[in-house]
Amino acid sequence: MGKAEEEQLNQALTAHLNTIHETLQVLDQTPSLEKVTWTQVILIGEQLSKEATIAGMLWNGKAPEAKELEENITSYFNVLQGFLLLSHGSTVGAGPTLSSSIHESVTQVVDCSFRLMKESVSLYGSLNKDKKQSMPQFVGAVWEACSALKKVPATNVIAIGRAMTQVAVSVKDVLREIKELKPASSDLGDEASDDAPTRAESGPEDDLNEVDLGSDLSPEEMKVAQLAQGVVSETVVTIKELIRMITGLLKLETPDDNGKFVDSLEKLLKICQGMGVEIDEIGACLYPPQEISAITLALEKTSSSINEIQQEVESFQTSSKPFVDASSGLRTVLKQMESELIATAQELASKMQNVAVIN
Repeated sequence: MGKAEEEQLNQALTAHLNTIHETLQVLDQTPSLEKVTWTQVILIGEQLSKEATIAGMLWNGKAPEAKELEENITSYFNVLQGFLLLSHGSTVGAGPTLSSSIHESVTQVVDCSFRLMKESVSLYGSLNKDKKQSMPQFVGAVWEACSALKKVPATNVIAIGRAMTQVAVSVKDVLREIKELKPASSDLGDEASDDAPTRAESGPEDDLNEVDLGSDLSPEEMKVAQLAQGVVSETVVTIKELIRMITGLLKLETPDDNGKFVDSLEKLLKICQGMGVEIDEIGACLYPPQEISAITLALEKTSSSINEIQQEVESFQTSSKPFVDASSGLRTVLKQMESELIATAQELASKMQNVAVIN
């Protein structure tokens, strides 16, 4: 294991790494002309896993010869180069959401490959014999990255559907939190009085209970929370029906699509994600002191989003009645809550005016 051989291996590795970096830069600036199916990418990923296995096996037992190691490096990077080209071809017709999923998975494979090859070269000439025990870990990382390719969405419809599912999960979390809100106890004042000596003896950290954090609601606030629960619940139903409808569009997606179909899907996702943000806002504003003006604004934006979604949905040639029914139910609870909040605000303004007149 001479120094010259070690230097040659490092030079070879550097050359291959630079080639991959250059390839990535060229691909980023060059649109692919030929569509490649994701199945082809998965297959070459399996081939790359085998190359990683060979790289690991070289270090079972005695150290490999420099020539043997260099041949393995060359073979590995040739497959990696092919993987990048096929991955780039799979982005033909892909919208931002699908492209992002592809880019993330490809980056993971490349990063793990770099670490594996760098580790293999660093082992050559190393005086630490135990260091080669780390190779299975690096090989395993490549296996996992290549195996994860099977979970990447193969179409825009699937990618958009998964992204919307994440929004639905987030909205369901808000619904769960709203259900955990509870009214303030009517006997709270007496309990606080009875507990005064005990609280004085306890430390400050013992006082951090739910009452002190102001999570219990007055009857008026509880009413608002219950209305919000209805809105959030109907939002979950509406998003689920939207996902079902979009999944049904799978057959309409074709490789030679002019982009209008994918653009519509991306627009639906963006609006859906905006609804998720508004639902988060509503949930956050329910804790006392409740921010009624912010809740009202979020309700208005949600109502507007539903109108936009339905308008976009009508452009698809598919049955959308379940979604239309769900969105109709959401509109109903939105209007009901908006009316209740307006009535409450007017009642409060009237009371304040009466107090001002008396004074």
